[in-house]
Amino acid sequence: MSIEHELTPSSYIGHHLSFNVKQVAEGDFWTVNFDSLAVSLFLGLMIFGLLWWVVRGATAGVPGKRQAIIELLFEFIDNQVKGTFHGGDRHKFVSPAALTVFVFVFAMNAMDFLPIDIMAWIFHHVFGQEKFRAVPTSDINVTFALALSVWVLMISFSIKVKGLGGFIHELFCAPFGANPLVWPFNLLFNLVEYVSKPLSHSMRLFGNMYAGEVIFLLIGMWAATGLAGTIFGALLGGVWAIFHILIVTLQAYIFMMLTVVYIGMAHESH
Repeated sequence: MSIEHELTPSSYIGHHLSFNVKQVAEGDFWTVNFDSLAVSLFLGLMIFGLLWWVVRGATAGVPGKRQAIIELLFEFIDNQVKGTFHGGDRHKFVSPAALTVFVFVFAMNAMDFLPIDIMAWIFHHVFGQEKFRAVPTSDINVTFALALSVWVLMISFSIKVKGLGGFIHELFCAPFGANPLVWPFNLLFNLVEYVSKPLSHSMRLFGNMYAGEVIFLLIGMWAATGLAGTIFGALLGGVWAIFHILIVTLQAYIFMMLTVVYIGMAHESH
């Protein structure tokens, strides 16, 4: 379906919310959303290449504008980690990881500010891609992969801090005690907690970014209904874009803070 022939609201929304699915091996399971993967890799290389460039030119003297911005960002995130994480030296891993998570998620969220119809035209006519979604965090596969990575870190730190025996002991003996009669209830309680963390972590980010994308599409459809629709659509689009700046930043901040909280919880004993 080409963009020029999308005459109905359902076809318009359906086109823009369709992923560019590529088959990587035989079978229905072996497919990837090429657009989410490509944009994520591009943003990762661009953002962290920029950070590397700034750090490479950092000086102990009077900082330049680029260095000052990065220092302010890192100081802000480090202060947030300081108030949440109490499991040791936060500068060895947790603060840098928090900075990485915040910058990466913010960059992926910020792709929602690109005009969706113009980007669709570019991807179609320049890159030959009929379908292409430019916001990786509106893909549940991306947000769940990020949350699952944090979950693996949480489990790894828990085993590292408490030992494998201590980790297993906590699974069976917390929070209701060490009596063998309550071991099944302790295990069930902990399994529910461990399963719910990556689900809630990923769904929160995905839900907000997906909803924001849909609202931009609805406003764009309204703007195409005539002169009055164009005027009100432009006004609403501007207001929503300003409000969406807060959503994009807030969701990156929440995802980063939950990452710090989960890693901090792995250092605590029950």
